[in-house]
Amino acid sequence: MCWHFSWSNPTVYFLVLLQIHLYTGLFITAHDAMHGTVSPKPIINKVVGQICTLFYAAFWYPKLYTKHHLHHSHVHTEQDPDYHYGNFVSWYFRFIRNYLSVWQVVFMAILFNVLKIWVPQQNLILFWVLPSLLSTLQLFYFGTYLPHKGEHDNRHQSSTQRKNHLFAFFTCYFFGYHYEHHDSPGTPWWLLWKMKKA
Repeated sequence: MCWHFSWSNPTVYFLVLLQIHLYTGLFITAHDAMHGTVSPKPIINKVVGQICTLFYAAFWYPKLYTKHHLHHSHVHTEQDPDYHYGNFVSWYFRFIRNYLSVWQVVFMAILFNVLKIWVPQQNLILFWVLPSLLSTLQLFYFGTYLPHKGEHDNRHQSSTQRKNHLFAFFTCYFFGYHYEHHDSPGTPWWLLWKMKKA
């Protein structure tokens, strides 16, 4: 975070992409904790979920847990907190507004200003703020919007990505295999490709 980098160094852009991928993975781990797949012990799932959501963007895990299970129970309906009858932009902003709180924004702003004491501001923006924001787009686009947009003629009201395990991993840790996730929510992300294979 204190690296005095040059904008002409291609490593900078690789590290930004890596950070986006890792942020996405952090949230996917919290998501797996919500489904009890991190550990057979519920308390470990809860602790891991709380740690991951805190480090992701100071999300309140119990709120995410409740809303995510509403999504699974009422997929593609008015009661589904993740679904919106709108275009990509309006859906994304509704999605973010649905999960983001004022206290969360205040906490992150305070943390940013405290971290500026030790970390150069451009590094904070490039390696922390930008990757975390872009990962929300990645998670939303591949894990919510694409699988749930439009009408579906299956019981999970979702589509699934074509089989290409490498692409599926890098886009959203296999959550593009979204029908499979709804069909087997107890399958952790690292085994979803097997569900697709089946």
